[in-house]
Amino acid sequence: MLLNISFHHDFYPLLIVASIAWFTPILLSVLKLKKIPIVIIEIVLGFVAARFFFNDLSHESFIILDFLALFGFLFLMFLSGLEIDVDQIIASLPHHRITASRFLKNPLLVGLAQFAIAIILSYFASFGLSQIIDIPSVWYFSLIMVTTSVAIVLPVLKDRGEINSRFGQMIIISAAVADILSIILFTFTAFIIKNGFHYKLLYILALFIVFFIFYKLINKLKDITVFKKLSYQLSQAASQIRIRGALLVIMIFVVISQYIGEEVVLLGAFLSGLLLSSMLHRERSLMLIKLDGMGFGFFIPFFFIMVGANFDPAALKEFDSSLLIFLSLFLISLLVIKVIPSLLWKRLFGLRKAISGGFLISSRLSLIIAAAAIGLRLGVITTGINSSIIIMAIITCFVSPVIYNWISPKILTEGNKTIIIGGSSTAVLLARRLNLHGKKAILIEEDLERYNEIMDKGLNAVHASGTNLKTIEDLKLTPDNYVVIETGNDEENLKISRLLRNEFHHENIISRVSKFPLEYRYKQLGIETIDVTQILATAIENLIIRPTTYHALVESFENFSVEEIRLTNKRHDGSMIKEIPFHRSAILIMIRRENSFFIPHGDTYLKIGDILLVFGTRTAFEETRNLIC
Repeated sequence: MLLNISFHHDFYPLLIVASIAWFTPILLSVLKLKKIPIVIIEIVLGFVAARFFFNDLSHESFIILDFLALFGFLFLMFLSGLEIDVDQIIASLPHHRITASRFLKNPLLVGLAQFAIAIILSYFASFGLSQIIDIPSVWYFSLIMVTTSVAIVLPVLKDRGEINSRFGQMIIISAAVADILSIILFTFTAFIIKNGFHYKLLYILALFIVFFIFYKLINKLKDITVFKKLSYQLSQAASQIRIRGALLVIMIFVVISQYIGEEVVLLGAFLSGLLLSSMLHRERSLMLIKLDGMGFGFFIPFFFIMVGANFDPAALKEFDSSLLIFLSLFLISLLVIKVIPSLLWKRLFGLRKAISGGFLISSRLSLIIAAAAIGLRLGVITTGINSSIIIMAIITCFVSPVIYNWISPKILTEGNKTIIIGGSSTAVLLARRLNLHGKKAILIEEDLERYNEIMDKGLNAVHASGTNLKTIEDLKLTPDNYVVIETGNDEENLKISRLLRNEFHHENIISRVSKFPLEYRYKQLGIETIDVTQILATAIENLIIRPTTYHALVESFENFSVEEIRLTNKRHDGSMIKEIPFHRSAILIMIRRENSFFIPHGDTYLKIGDILLVFGTRTAFEETRNLIC
């Protein structure tokens, strides 16, 4: 025997869980229910599996499942922290004297105010519900009610192309603030319930000091040449040093938290994700893909499937005849405590938009289930309340996005957009890349089968002919909208270009051309053309002459890109570049002033109307716009 490994363990329950985790996304895809959160179906299937497959499991098998579910829960909290863009929150910190107008425009301050209002409303709602049923701890129950779910909010905003809009950013920051403050309050409350006001309460504060020390230490290590070299050499090898480092950080915080108290572990796992989120600028996208694969591919399904397996509908009998009244009032309360604070957005976005945003952040999922599990273990909520909370998590995940889309329907042609006529693979890739920039792209495709394929990819599309006059009218083009023509047919491209230029007098038209003789006819129309042959030759030239630059811009597109930002802030008119606190992930590579281009230096003075060519991350672009626009 080479290794002292025992094979007597029962792998049957792992097979059942792995089968459910694999089958769930396939089921949703086949039934075309992709907008339903996978975890909801995992909970339901976990409940079914417990009744039909887990009846005869040994105690040892349940110990293994519970351990994997616990680690999945910790990994979920870690990813919740990693999901929060720390740079975005830091960029929202007020830099000037706070006035009423500035307060309402600042997403961080509004998010804090909304959380404060929500927790007050939540406490009164919890107190009211305690008159109907027995709630052991009204305060803890109110904390459960005030949670939200960034994991539900982000996909909805992304699907509507609102993730980088001002309104979208307000919603995201509000949800992130609710997540962070909820977890902190949960931790302190759970510790006090279990241990009372003990001096060890200060240990939780020490956890934040550890967080700060690690933040400083890892940032210093990143700048050490030897460490950077090793990190680069080992990151793509079998060692996967960055992923191993991420797991090490999780375990360090979890173990430290465990020594303080079991109820602090939730905060520790969350802080480990927040720590990595604050440092992952260049690698953020790639790291997220790998860690998401580990978490949602293996560990996290165990947590949600076991939540379903442990769900006990019989526990609801404790409410007797008050069950329906309690569940109805509970659901209404969960919605109201988010909708009322959202009225702070009314002045900026109007009543309809503000209320719709309130309903969207009313969705709950992982955090409310985790908080309920901790509360059940502490004895501050009953098994019946725990079961009710799981039901509410499922309902709000369905109801909140639906109400949001109903109150504030998605108008495809509304706002700034790029129209792409033609559904070729090039057009689809362009639409995806524009979406990554936070820009709305609408594809026009005549072929029904191809149109359905595009829709299945989650892109905006219209089934129509680009040569039809009514199709162009329905798009409600504005002078700022770009129209890209990529049908794959040169003659048809030219026909559509003429229609747009002559009938609609549209200026911003870009058309693909593969035949040199057609270029003159496009020039007569005053239309910008893309010569495919020339572009291909340029790409090959760049691979030969400047391969590093080419790969940096193409392969790291999701992390870095170049953006043109116009200086409109009069406060910086006449300022030197070195006087402006640009984001650390933004590099100013060139300035265009009228028809001239020049390379900037620290002593270069800026003027209103200058167009700054900035290389960096999306977060850096956002902060740069807030700074100079």
